[in-house]
Amino acid sequence: MAKPPYRVRPETAILTRGFDPRLSVGAARPPVYRTSTFVFSSPEAAERAFAIALGRISPTENEDVDLIYARLSHPNAEILEDQLVPLERGATCAAVFNSGMAAIATCCFAFLPRGAALLHTRPLYGGTQHLMHQLLEPLGFTTVGVPAGDRDALARAAAALPDLKLVLVETPANPTLRMSDIAHTVETARSHPARPLVAVDNTFLGPTFQHPLELGADLVVYSATKFLGGQSDILAGVVLTRDPALVQELRGLRALFGNILQADESWILDSRLATVALRMNRQSKNAQRIAERLAEHPRVTRVYYPSLFADTEQQRIRDAQADFPGSVFSLEVEGGKRGAFEFLRRLRIARNAVSLGGIETLACHPRTTTHSELLDQELAEAGITDALVRVSIGTEHWRDLLADFEAALE
Repeated sequence: MAKPPYRVRPETAILTRGFDPRLSVGAARPPVYRTSTFVFSSPEAAERAFAIALGRISPTENEDVDLIYARLSHPNAEILEDQLVPLERGATCAAVFNSGMAAIATCCFAFLPRGAALLHTRPLYGGTQHLMHQLLEPLGFTTVGVPAGDRDALARAAAALPDLKLVLVETPANPTLRMSDIAHTVETARSHPARPLVAVDNTFLGPTFQHPLELGADLVVYSATKFLGGQSDILAGVVLTRDPALVQELRGLRALFGNILQADESWILDSRLATVALRMNRQSKNAQRIAERLAEHPRVTRVYYPSLFADTEQQRIRDAQADFPGSVFSLEVEGGKRGAFEFLRRLRIARNAVSLGGIETLACHPRTTTHSELLDQELAEAGITDALVRVSIGTEHWRDLLADFEAALE
């Protein structure tokens, strides 16, 4: 399909890029290609497709390479990967996976040579932390965590790791919302003799409110289950980058692991992309109104949310790299664990569940759920207390949600 002779904006590219209705019997939107194997156009095309898949040669620009087998790639994944790119400022290519953890794990195995070191911020999502302790470390990799937002600690840790090959930054941190300076992390990595890659887990604020590639990051990672999908009905993961060679490496390993996103889920996720910014803006406005009011409630001892940062360094980072504060906040409830549990038990509109980013409002107790795999020392260092409740605000009317929270607190 011929491209228009002018540059289209992301909102338009999401709906037009990478799909030609003429190749799908005129379908206005991509159909589901539910097949495991593909017929080659010629023996020569088959030979070339395998040579490209195995990394022996590179495709030419805009080359239409024959598909081989759905574990390697398939039409719905290719269409989705094309249409994800306009969402992420600075990206040129993407790879999709069957979960956010699959995306993170594939990045680690793709870009960590044997015996290399990984530096990460903490706290991390519990599943990512589990990957570090229960898989990477026993396999001989070194993993070192530094407190989110501590520039000096990150620089010192990087300098002490001569084999540092990957820096993973989760910002804002889950569930304390503490932010890390992406630009400083990139600067630290660029000045390191080993030239480690910088990967940013951008699930909480991206792609609408935070743009790591523009700040110099090499990779942006998403649990697309969350805001990109937005309906709590699929699992998916995404990695985006400006460097096609990085995506090619990820796709090669993805073919070995067999963790590509399947056709149906790719089709569902693709259908959600045009509303990501609409949903995230509504959710962020809701969350800011609610968080700022709950911060004044007598039974709430603290609210963790970017617009409520008191620390001047956190304010500086927020203003430098986040357009809006997002729709996730955490609050500490009077009464410790018992108070937190009673608050969750009494909610009527918000649901007690562990995910986030959907159009419905969810709340959970991280210490006993999402972050229960962390050691007591790790929980204490991260500030994940018995009183802490994490909330992901949806698209309901904010006044109804506020009334629900206030009733549960009373």
